[in-house]
Amino acid sequence: MSNNLFRKANAAAAQYIEEAILSADSIGIVGHIRPDGDDVGACLGMKGYIGIIKPSAKVTVYLQDFSKDFAFLRGAGEVVHDFSAETRHDLCFMLDCADMERMGEAGKYYEKAGKRICIDHHATNDGVFDSYEIINPERSSSCEVICTLIDMDRLDRETAECLYLGIVHDTGVFKHSNTSMETMIYAGKLIDLGASPSKIIDNTFYKKTFEQIRALGTALTKAKRLLDGKLIYSFFTNEMMKQANVSSMDLDGVIDQLRVTEGTEVALFIYEMPAGGSFKVSLRSNGPVDVSIIAKEFGGGGHVKAAGCEINGTPEDIALILAEKVKEQL
Repeated sequence: MSNNLFRKANAAAAQYIEEAILSADSIGIVGHIRPDGDDVGACLGMKGYIGIIKPSAKVTVYLQDFSKDFAFLRGAGEVVHDFSAETRHDLCFMLDCADMERMGEAGKYYEKAGKRICIDHHATNDGVFDSYEIINPERSSSCEVICTLIDMDRLDRETAECLYLGIVHDTGVFKHSNTSMETMIYAGKLIDLGASPSKIIDNTFYKKTFEQIRALGTALTKAKRLLDGKLIYSFFTNEMMKQANVSSMDLDGVIDQLRVTEGTEVALFIYEMPAGGSFKVSLRSNGPVDVSIIAKEFGGGGHVKAAGCEINGTPEDIALILAEKVKEQL
């Protein structure tokens, strides 16, 4: 692959980022709350790339706890999960995050930084706090956006693994509609650099513990349909998680199983937040419904086919409310 072919449209951004990195001694990297594969991959991939082009820089990644399945990525064990320290960085990256609020408590490191760069692919990102912004909703993932901004020929295997993992997770292993020809070319380049598809896909996407399998079974037995079967939903409460000995991070596969139910246009998975009272809602669309519009109305965001938000109420009431929003687009 000719990397220059894909860097032309982002040449100015690529130069700005490289110069910003080279001029900084202390660099922070912040993702979003409840980090997923793309967020973790983007943050650790950027950390790896900075280490290649400026080894002397002190780089700190700030993220909430994430799935233990990502622990094999280089730098995962060095991620800071405690945001109590008052640190001001010369430069801070905000990755895979559509707004300031989504950074949670770690947002203070971004706000205080001398220079700020936002790299994202969410269509709901309208621009953030006084930042240099590279927002490209046409890309499958933030990891793919990063691939358009760096010299991929300089990547080592460990950095390639981080970026490949992010692309895999945000494309649903290349089956979602956000997968393009260029997505596959970038993924192929990362494989050529040493990323192992079997290790990354099997171990972080398909492999489940016995408890996770049982939790999936429980969620599927709770599934209900609305709108003459065009909408399917299920839910998990904190009490159900306690009984199944799982956390919300163990429920990632539920929404994908719901989505592939025959006749489904939109799938919802609703699970209770740890503090109780409110529920996180994952939305997936198989057809014309833009779930990012619905999620944004409730303070969330995401993509046309995959989005999320947080709503107060009971799972049944939430499903009925969202069903009305889905109905408006059908």
